[in-house]
Amino acid sequence: MQIQHKLTPFLWYQQGAEDAVAHYLRVFGEGQVTHTQRWGENAPGPAGTVMIVQFELLGLAMTAFNGGPHFKLNEAFSMTVNCSDQAEIDRLWEQLPAGGGQLKSCGWLEDAWGLSWQLTPSCWYDMIRDPDPARVQRVFQALWAMEKIDIAALRRAYG
Repeated sequence: MQIQHKLTPFLWYQQGAEDAVAHYLRVFGEGQVTHTQRWGENAPGPAGTVMIVQFELLGLAMTAFNGGPHFKLNEAFSMTVNCSDQAEIDRLWEQLPAGGGQLKSCGWLEDAWGLSWQLTPSCWYDMIRDPDPARVQRVFQALWAMEKIDIAALRRAYG
């Protein structure tokens, strides 16, 4: 097998990696499982259970690993989703944390398996690259007051 991507996010789940991957594929509707590896005999995990799920999500190759309680996902790593409009933000804000996740601030959320996500409108990048620092500051002030991103409010703040 030829490696398709030089960089591949490797996500360590305590358990349920296969359920997390199935959830992501349902939510985004674009991707596939490319390989599933099970624990063998005399391995750290129960023989026959899923160890690794390799998958593609929106064209990005990723690996999900059922590694047990040694390490935990946290906000130090997050997946940023560049959303085209408010409807996409609203849909993902509802669907990604389904089943036990948590909604955070500034467009961040955590799914039921502990993976952090940032829902970012694609217009955001133009706003924060504006040469006028006052406009950029107004956008950040508006963002910091939000939980779910409100594109219209960001645009009003941007002016």
